Amino acid sequence: MSKVIKVGIIGCGGIANCKHMPSLKKVKDCEMVAFCDIVESKAVAAAEKFGVEGAKVFTDYKELLKLTDIDVVHVCTPNRSHSFITVDALEAGKHVLCEKPMAINSAEAKKMLDAAKRTGKKLSIGYQNRFRRDVQFLKKEADTGRFGDIYYAKATALRRRAVPTWGVFLNEYEQGGGPLIDIGTHALDLTLWTLNNYKPKYCVGTTYHKLNSMKQQANAWGDWDPEKFTVEDSAFGFIVMENGATIVLESSWALNSLDTREAVTSFCGTLGGADMIDGLRINGVKHNTQYVEKPDFSVGGVAFNDGVAGESDADAEERLWIEAIRNDTDPVTLPEQAYVVTRILEGIYESAKTGDIYRFTEE
Repeated sequence: MSKVIKVGIIGCGGIANCKHMPSLKKVKDCEMVAFCDIVESKAVAAAEKFGVEGAKVFTDYKELLKLTDIDVVHVCTPNRSHSFITVDALEAGKHVLCEKPMAINSAEAKKMLDAAKRTGKKLSIGYQNRFRRDVQFLKKEADTGRFGDIYYAKATALRRRAVPTWGVFLNEYEQGGGPLIDIGTHALDLTLWTLNNYKPKYCVGTTYHKLNSMKQQANAWGDWDPEKFTVEDSAFGFIVMENGATIVLESSWALNSLDTREAVTSFCGTLGGADMIDGLRINGVKHNTQYVEKPDFSVGGVAFNDGVAGESDADAEERLWIEAIRNDTDPVTLPEQAYVVTRILEGIYESAKTGDIYRFTEE
């Protein structure tokens, strides 16, 4: 592989412009050389702002994949197309970072996982919240066994009135769901990763379309069109893992609640617990006395980011992804982990649809 890692971007919409391309631009010896979007003007604009001189522009992703000098592809398209674009890119000999969620269902996610194994190319999913300093600190503490046997956890992604009104977020066909698959997926990923528990046994789920048709919306991003709001506005899940641990998942874009926290986790173990209600708080008992510890992330060293001061979670995600390719090491977010997240989301949706318990079969 050449010293400079060359990247192609497929999908030049919001997530590419807000996260992937600005952060990739900061990575040393990494160049964005090709851009694709079904709206050509978006690809042209991205190439002009983030690309190297002479960067190529496409409206058909398959034409981009024919470029032999591209090492990596970032898939930043609506959820429905994650699977087939990723599989095609892997088969074309490219490493792939695909935006979350991995796919709209577990069958499509499995195709991606199988393609990565078959081709020997690296695949990762865009769960950038793993790279936050509070999350990194909590993960390291959990890995030491500080909390003992963790048997109860909550994964929370709740908004009071912040329904995304742009793109295809409200389109169930394109996205596969609403807040559960959009922001609930982040909270669930953080929880499973921190607990290092990827063996679900069964789940029960509920989804709601309670506020979709509301006229008095007071939405953060302007009024949504009730006719186009075909996904759920809220979804909740109760998940039991094979080791007996319980995980409660809460997700909503619009909920009449003042407890609005997003991409956070909390859990309870035999030796202590943690939450993110007022920053990261760790609780336990020491010398027969209850204590609360609140790490200060406003000053001091960097918990995870290899001494790169001021690096955002998105910047760290992109840099470490490119380093994994350059050094032939595993990415931080493994596709096998993201696959389990997709399986659980699918189980919650299926349980909500049938009204029954969803049981996970052996893989």
